[in-house]
Amino acid sequence: MTDYSEIRSQLEKRLADLLERAEVIEDDLRHPLDADSGEQAIDLADDEALEGVDDILRQEIVQVRLALLRIANGTYGTCSQCGKPIDRKRLLARPIATRCIACAN
Repeated sequence: MTDYSEIRSQLEKRLADLLERAEVIEDDLRHPLDADSGEQAIDLADDEALEGVDDILRQEIVQVRLALLRIANGTYGTCSQCGKPIDRKRLLARPIATRCIACAN
């Protein structure tokens, strides 16, 4: 079994960062709308942009959690398409990778 402790640590730090950022965004989205209709329009546009960012963060959170799960169950580093090992350099550069370079192209 390959030692992925360095990558696991990187993923855990990334997950903590993503969760913190998502919480800040969600707190911002919970704010009440301003009484002024012009300000409401601006707030709604800002909220829409924040929701898009939050969606992207949530998707990455899922990918990071799945990568950590693969490390825990011993399937991390194996291409989900061809079953061959994923090069360690690729995993260090993109720790959420599920496919080797050949299959990803």
